[in-house]
Amino acid sequence: MEQAASVNADPVQRSDSNGCCTQWRNWAGFWLLGLCNNFAYVVMLSAAHDILKKQESGNTTAPTSATSAVDFQGGNSSNSSRYDCNPVSTAAVLLADILPTLIIKLFAPFVIHKLPYGIRVLFCAIMAAASFLLVSFSSAVWMSILGVIFASVSSGLGELSFLSLTVFFSRDVLGGWGSGTGGAGVAGALLYSGLTQIGLSPQITLLIMLVVPFAMLISYFLLLLPPPSLPQWKSREPEYAAVSSEERRRLVDGTEEEEQEKSTPGHVLMFPLNVTEDRTTGPLTFTEKLCIIKGLLRFVFPLGLVYFAEYFINQGLMELLYFPNFFLSHAEQYRWYQTLYQVGVLVSRSSLCCVKIRKLWALSLLQVVNAVLLLFAVRYQFMPSAWLVFTIVLYEGLLGGAAYVNTFYFISKETEDRQREFAMAAASVGDSLGIALAGLTAFPVHRYFCSL
Repeated sequence: MEQAASVNADPVQRSDSNGCCTQWRNWAGFWLLGLCNNFAYVVMLSAAHDILKKQESGNTTAPTSATSAVDFQGGNSSNSSRYDCNPVSTAAVLLADILPTLIIKLFAPFVIHKLPYGIRVLFCAIMAAASFLLVSFSSAVWMSILGVIFASVSSGLGELSFLSLTVFFSRDVLGGWGSGTGGAGVAGALLYSGLTQIGLSPQITLLIMLVVPFAMLISYFLLLLPPPSLPQWKSREPEYAAVSSEERRRLVDGTEEEEQEKSTPGHVLMFPLNVTEDRTTGPLTFTEKLCIIKGLLRFVFPLGLVYFAEYFINQGLMELLYFPNFFLSHAEQYRWYQTLYQVGVLVSRSSLCCVKIRKLWALSLLQVVNAVLLLFAVRYQFMPSAWLVFTIVLYEGLLGGAAYVNTFYFISKETEDRQREFAMAAASVGDSLGIALAGLTAFPVHRYFCSL
């Protein structure tokens, strides 16, 4: 029996004369949404550190903290460890930036469908703007931390919302979203560093970046061309309306490429739920959502493992991979590690139109190999030069970005129409869970090596 299509199905763009323009507008819109959504999250790590250092320097009751913060910028001269350790691991800042996102991604997919997309986007933009304002005008440590939390909330809610939003458009917008999120890391780091390098204070730099939440609103409300089925300002009706016979025919037939892929051996829908006909067009029940989550585990585990390994490297090992005789200082080496990692992420998240990788576990295992190799490199210090570490870090970013964009592409492709919107939101917890676990693991590793 033919299964009825739902409003969550991946729509086929109309083949009118403006079809190409519509496709490019939507791709560009998701690229900008990805860039804007992750921008505050990336910038807050550097900006909050600068603001906290300024506050510590002005606090005459805590000269030790101020000295430590300043020393780390050019090497901690008071540290007797051979690793030139920062007194506080960078994993501490990572946890402050990721835990709110993780909490949102764990619980929001079950209730977020009651909130229309237009309201979600407005809330994300407001939270991002509030984060820039709070950190910029902070007069106490708690204000800066609150600003970082606001940026995390904006990024977490935005990611699961925009991934769910892709199901209302052609599937190629996933490539735009992935490329934009990759570009946020490079653009955020370079723009913040560049503006402060030319003499602007961190406070003024953050105020200038208030243009980013505004650009998010422009991208969503003016650049995108959403279908009428998108719940913009009100919740979807309890009963999912049936689509027209012509729409159903297009959705069932799909493109020639998809028909060929679905006819190949081994291609099955990810969640073959045993549901009766009267549940094929209604909203998902709690039991069905649990079944979908069970089916998602084969995607979430590899993605979580990739991000666990790479953020264990980034926040637990990178600051310990120090080469004293290199022409770059310790702080400069660390910044280049982070920059090259973001470049790798940008390249691989932009590669979906060129190559698609179905074997996600292979990417996970390769990333684990990187983590083990660099862990031994930190312990036994056998790396001959920072140049080799630069290459490994770039490769690490390529693996992480490829795992992210391919995970959501194949979830979108292999999920039944009615389940796709929830599946995209629920699977977004994978990377955040891996990052949070990496931050917790990095603490004892940092303490162990700094005690040597």
